[in-house]
Amino acid sequence: MTQLSPFPSPALAVVIGAGGGIGAALLSALREAGRFEDVIGLSRRGDPPLDLLDERSIRAAAERIAGHRAPPRLILDATGFLHDGDYRPEKSWRQLDPDHLARAFAVNATGPALLMKHLLPLLPRDGKALFATLSARVGSISDNRIGGWYAYRASKAALNQLVRCAAIELRRTHPQAVCVALHPGTVDTGLSAPFAKAGLEVRPPEVAAADLLAVVDGLTPERSGELVDQNGETVPF
Repeated sequence: MTQLSPFPSPALAVVIGAGGGIGAALLSALREAGRFEDVIGLSRRGDPPLDLLDERSIRAAAERIAGHRAPPRLILDATGFLHDGDYRPEKSWRQLDPDHLARAFAVNATGPALLMKHLLPLLPRDGKALFATLSARVGSISDNRIGGWYAYRASKAALNQLVRCAAIELRRTHPQAVCVALHPGTVDTGLSAPFAKAGLEVRPPEVAAADLLAVVDGLTPERSGELVDQNGETVPF
């Protein structure tokens, strides 16, 4: 069972993207841990439905969270887009497609930015509170050695910058809060399955969720604005 460090009570935990592999595992682990008065999972098929491409749905979900009897002290965004039936990661600039780029930025950058817009103000101003969104090591510009995956890399790099900006602003009013991007590693989900190569450490969602919650446990306000990997190490931008 994952043990989180204490959040002031009463406390609400929220998982966005709870219908996905990592999101569902995070939701299950948090409920099993029993450290929060309530744990809410939000997704496109949930109630209320939350669609990153529809700000109205994000606003409605935020209003529901704001009306909860316990304040949100842990908000985890486990959404992301790498590929679907129409788009695959690019191997060359010859494959660049404006619609693919637009979708990647909408889901991986704009959507999480709107989550921060509507949810960060709901964090309590005193005591431990944390917002984290799933990013990726491949979004690190300085760590890029092989190129490719233009849309995914660029949209995650944009997300990292958005998190840094939000963390700086959050610190002015919520000095004890943390806003970070998390790299979960390679996880055995539909997102990464077609690209898992021999030699990579591919972990089940349940293991990845436990690792991420352990990282969350150790994060302090001084780490706000960072990209942090599944081992708790800072990934350079």
